Amino acid sequence: MTEPIVVSAPGKVLLAGGYLVLDPAYSGLVISASSRFYTVVRDAPADLPNRILVRSPQFIGAEWKYSVNFNGNEVIVEEILDSAANRNKFVHYALQYTLKLASEYSASTFEEVLSHGLEILTIGDNDFYTQKREPGSPSPTIASLSEIPPFCPLNVPLSEVQKTGMGSSAALITSIVSALLLKFGVVSKEGFAQLDGRDRVLAHNTAQSVHCLAQGKVGSGFDVSAAVFGSHVYTRFDPKVLAPLMKITGDFANLALIPLQPILDPAVPVHNKPTWTSRVEPFQLPPLVRLVLADVAGGSSTPSLVRKVNEWRSNNPDDAKKLWSDIDASNKSLVEGLRNLIAMYKENTDAYEATVQILSLLQPVQWTTIDTEEIAKPVVQAFDKVFRASETTRTLMRKMGENAGVDIEPAAQTDLLDKSIAQAGVIGGGVPGAGGDDAIWVLVLEPKNTTKLPLLHVERVWHEFKQRKVSPLLATESTEKGVRVEQFDLVQGLKQAVTKRDYATENL
Repeated sequence: MTEPIVVSAPGKVLLAGGYLVLDPAYSGLVISASSRFYTVVRDAPADLPNRILVRSPQFIGAEWKYSVNFNGNEVIVEEILDSAANRNKFVHYALQYTLKLASEYSASTFEEVLSHGLEILTIGDNDFYTQKREPGSPSPTIASLSEIPPFCPLNVPLSEVQKTGMGSSAALITSIVSALLLKFGVVSKEGFAQLDGRDRVLAHNTAQSVHCLAQGKVGSGFDVSAAVFGSHVYTRFDPKVLAPLMKITGDFANLALIPLQPILDPAVPVHNKPTWTSRVEPFQLPPLVRLVLADVAGGSSTPSLVRKVNEWRSNNPDDAKKLWSDIDASNKSLVEGLRNLIAMYKENTDAYEATVQILSLLQPVQWTTIDTEEIAKPVVQAFDKVFRASETTRTLMRKMGENAGVDIEPAAQTDLLDKSIAQAGVIGGGVPGAGGDDAIWVLVLEPKNTTKLPLLHVERVWHEFKQRKVSPLLATESTEKGVRVEQFDLVQGLKQAVTKRDYATENL
């Protein structure tokens, strides 16, 4: 039995560009989170040719069985159903399209890999799901959450789990697709490690396609892009590139008629080939700046919000264009300000760190009123610019919500964010992505060598907030640059989580 292949992909937070990111004329700032989704691919424990078992040990009854039929160009992955309610569309589509793609490279390798059958295990960090609390128990803190074992069982069926909105489906699909491409030899570990190389781009294009097909629509794609490439400024691809595949949604028998290599592999030359036009500009938050996330017990329907905003935009094109241009300018100012801070840190690290120390003790409205040394003034002004850009974007997004008749930033979220941002050392905050009532993000200063961290003040606000239950998440920004290959024995808690039960495979 060969060594298992383990791939992880991060969750995401769209800090700026909600709604606008759907239009390739605009961009969005997406931050990849330190919380990750893992896929383990290994040979089946018993010889089960052309069979695949997928299981997710965090949930009750989360097992799916498939058979693979391979005949020339035709590859059909059929689910072996115990019951119709047990279907997992995201997993099924990931298997179908990735295996079809793999078969186009080497039929002999394809048959060899499947000759013993495969077992696939998927598991996510705790931050992807709302952790259940006993009635009357105190609100969790970052310290208490860090004591929960990794990959904590949810003890409910997958259909009943509450998600935190960090892009679990995009991270899941990206990790499955990437692990399978490695298993079938379509990409190599060395090639996969190159951020803008062919192997990683192929994984992106495949995962992006699978995610759109499973959802039945072509979305903006920023969540998959973050799962593959890490934090970046994202501009979406032209949906036309997926038009041939979207026509065969749900009808796998017709898939054999369309070669996937010309659509997905950037290294395959084809005349008049549709191109993936998405743009990725790598990004990282400045030093001593921490991203903090909260799961808010509210709940909003993102498709409903997007539909109503799109209707407003269609009915009011001139007003919408002006407002979107203003939001875009504010978003660009935010990105420029954050990048400028990185440059200042590199230019004079000592002055930067000393200024962060001072600002962490003051409310943002006080930053430009204090006397500082001349060398620190540009840093103070740069942090103030980020704060003002963040607040301007919030104001404009609320205006768009009012115009469209939707709560992009509901009143309770406004109150929570205002209280959070008023704390010393907080740079900015907002509702991620399309907004709504289920999450917020905040950027705080995190100076060295101090116990007076702004994070503690923000946590206190969340703990005392009465209108909603607010739970912090452990996630910060990931600096690992997106999807990556892992070593099975080195991921804390992974081996224990995937082997805690003896799963029978005799009926596979």
